[in-house]
Amino acid sequence: MCFRMTVHGHSIQTMTAAWLLPIVSTIVAAATGSLVAGILPHVEYALITLLTSYVLWGTGVPLAMVVLVIYFLRLTTSNLPPKAVMVSTFLPLGPLGQGGFGIMQLGKVALEVFPKTHTIPAASHAGEIFYVAGFFTAIIMWGFGLVWLCFAVATIVRSRHFPFNMGWWGFTFPLGVYTVCTTTLAKEVPSAFFRVLGTIFSIAVTILWLVVSVGTLHSLWKGRLLVAPCLKDVEEREAKAREASVSKQEVDVGETAGSGV
Repeated sequence: MCFRMTVHGHSIQTMTAAWLLPIVSTIVAAATGSLVAGILPHVEYALITLLTSYVLWGTGVPLAMVVLVIYFLRLTTSNLPPKAVMVSTFLPLGPLGQGGFGIMQLGKVALEVFPKTHTIPAASHAGEIFYVAGFFTAIIMWGFGLVWLCFAVATIVRSRHFPFNMGWWGFTFPLGVYTVCTTTLAKEVPSAFFRVLGTIFSIAVTILWLVVSVGTLHSLWKGRLLVAPCLKDVEEREAKAREASVSKQEVDVGETAGSGV
C-alpha cells in the first residue's frame, strides 16, 4: 500500500470562494437530513436523524463563516478574483442559503418530534424554542447572504466580460439554495416581499440554468469546454516565465557574441 502526502501553499492573494465547496457538503447533508427526519415513520429514528443533522449543520455553518471572513479579507486587501473564476463570487450564497433553509426545516421537525419523544423533558416547549430559534437564525443568515449577493453582482458588473467555462455552473446552486431559503421564509411570515422576491429569484435561477446549459452544450460541441478555470492563471504565469527566460537567454547570447568580437 502506497501513501502520498501533499502540502499546498496558500496565500490571501490566490484564495477564492471555492474553499467553501467541501464545507457546504455537510450543510447540504444537514438540510437533507431534516427532510428525511420529517417523513420517517418511527419517531425514534426521526430523532436520531434530526440530532445528527443538527451536528452536521454545526460542523458546516461555523466553519463556512470562518472562511467567509478570510475571503472578505482577500477581497478588501487584494484585487478581484481572475476572470476565469469570477463566478465563484456567488459561492458564499451556498452555505448561507442552504444553512438558512436547513435550520428552519430542522426547527419544524423538532417542533413535531421533541414532544413525541420527550426530548429535553425539563423544557416543556423545547420544540417551539428550536423552531423559533431556527427562524431567527435563518433570517439573519438570509440578510448576510443579501450582502454577499450585492458583492457578487457588483463584481460581475465591474468585470463585464469573462469567458464561459464550467465555473458558470456556480451561478445555479448558490442562487438556487438562496431562493429556497427566500421562499421558505415567505411561508413563515405574512409578507408579500419574500413571496415576490422568491418568485423573482426562481425565474432568475431558471433563466441562468437554461443559459448555462445551452452554453455548456455549445462549448462542448466546439471543444472549448474541458478546461480547468483554476489553472488559467498558472498557465499564464508559466507562459510569462518562459518568455522571460527566452528573453534572458537571447540577451546573454548577444552579450557573449559582443564580447567575443
